[in-house]
Amino acid sequence: MPVPLLPTLGLRLAAPDPGWFESTDVVVIGSGIAGLACALHLREAGLHVTVVTKVNTDDGSTRWAQGGIAAVLDPEDSWAAHARDTLVAGAGLCDVAAVDLLVREGPARIRELIRWGADFDRAADGALQLTREGGHHARRIVHAGGDATGAEVQRALHAAVRRDPWIRLFEHSLALDLLRDSKGRACGVTLHVLGEGTPDGVGAILGRTVVLASGGMGQIYASTTNPVVSTGDGVALAMRAGAAVTDVEFVQFHPTALMVPSQVPGSGAASQQQPLISEALRGEGALLRDGEGRRFMVGQHDLAELAPRDIVAKASHRVMVEEGTSHVWLDARHLGREFLATRFPTIVASCLAAGLNPADDLIPVAPAAHYASGGVRTDASGRTTIQGLYACGEVACTGVHGANRLASNSLLEGLVFARRITEDIAGSPPPQRDPVNFSAEGGWLVDPAVRPSLQSEMSRNAGVLRSGDSLAAAARTIASLGAARPTEAGTATWEAANLLTVASALVAAATSREETRGSHWRQDYPARQDAWCGHLIAGIDDDGTLNQTWEPTTCSLQP
Repeated sequence: MPVPLLPTLGLRLAAPDPGWFESTDVVVIGSGIAGLACALHLREAGLHVTVVTKVNTDDGSTRWAQGGIAAVLDPEDSWAAHARDTLVAGAGLCDVAAVDLLVREGPARIRELIRWGADFDRAADGALQLTREGGHHARRIVHAGGDATGAEVQRALHAAVRRDPWIRLFEHSLALDLLRDSKGRACGVTLHVLGEGTPDGVGAILGRTVVLASGGMGQIYASTTNPVVSTGDGVALAMRAGAAVTDVEFVQFHPTALMVPSQVPGSGAASQQQPLISEALRGEGALLRDGEGRRFMVGQHDLAELAPRDIVAKASHRVMVEEGTSHVWLDARHLGREFLATRFPTIVASCLAAGLNPADDLIPVAPAAHYASGGVRTDASGRTTIQGLYACGEVACTGVHGANRLASNSLLEGLVFARRITEDIAGSPPPQRDPVNFSAEGGWLVDPAVRPSLQSEMSRNAGVLRSGDSLAAAARTIASLGAARPTEAGTATWEAANLLTVASALVAAATSREETRGSHWRQDYPARQDAWCGHLIAGIDDDGTLNQTWEPTTCSLQP
């Protein structure tokens, strides 16, 4: 399938040859819920694990999750109901079998998380408190600290990992490229570790298998809820190694990020992290209003403010365009000062820091890039198209999210598929294989100075609203930015190369998909089309050209 004119992409990053080597059973790249859960399961299976994380262990997306984790824990709820809500949100592109695994295995994974030390909010009788979020027809979201679920989960997993001497943590470490043996099987990674080995810190960790759990790519946009470390490193690494990547056009924009004026998309400022206003606040009764004070979600969907995220984000965007403003309003004043302070302390603190009090003031909110529903393609055991390479969490595309992730299914997916990966690896772990082609001679770099321009262009022309013309403009900009070369390698240049790689794949897929579906909104093709029920699979040819193939499928349940 043809793709727009885009830059030639690298098959390896330019970096010095490894100056040091270590060996382990399994290399896990990433230290959020997916990576740490996988590491703990692997240790319980008797394997030695090395976890590679980009900054500190708790600097990824997991600790910023506010709402909670979805699972069927209420006797009046059911797996079938959770599955149906997931399939409806996914707009026809969910893998039904993967969704079934997610909802059936989810409750057991929550109990494992509690066993590892996670302390969830409970009622007076000791039962887990359950709340509701967008797209859910039942209360099935467990939470901690009111709206600090991710922080509690990260704390518990980090503490459990630190207690195990056979889990080695490499912090301040950026994974560069996958190492493969003579038959193309994964057998380790090269990485840059600050202060380790050679002056530049480049080394290699050899492993019998490699697990990607490196999170998302929200930093390709100027306005995002993702932390600054979310630069698409895992997806880009997998593409350079030859793994299949799919559904990257489906980036979910959270409808209610706190709108910081200096971060209005297209302002040209470097991307920062927009404070998230959890969907759980709407689950407890907060209302969306336009500039005239009208509830604009009434009549848009039977769930109104609790419609799936793509529907709410699109409705908010329409209001913003009609009114010529950078935000809409979230009204939580009627919930009361005491309730807000107790149930949503994180949100209240973010608002107060911005000079607002949600008990008295309307909260300015706008859609911001939040979650990548697509990623490195895997099967039900987390296996990618490269033998020995697994993927889990936001970096992966397991098929459970389809075209639009259901709220609070993300942390659940990380837990469920981390366990499934471990079962597959522990069942028959391969021997350590010898890597080939250590050298990155002739590798690729991108000037880090292009990063703000790339982020602004993506927000302007490949964000919430897209068209053939806007995507063509984005492709031209990406092509010109890709020609910029730095004088020397470093973390900033490697991140810029990763951002440009995933942005190229996203723009190509969004250009090809001539319909509106889930979180992909084409202004020039405003309706869902049955002919587009399928998946665009991206890869990089041996000459660095981005390629796409089309895989039709049968649409799953959709609204």
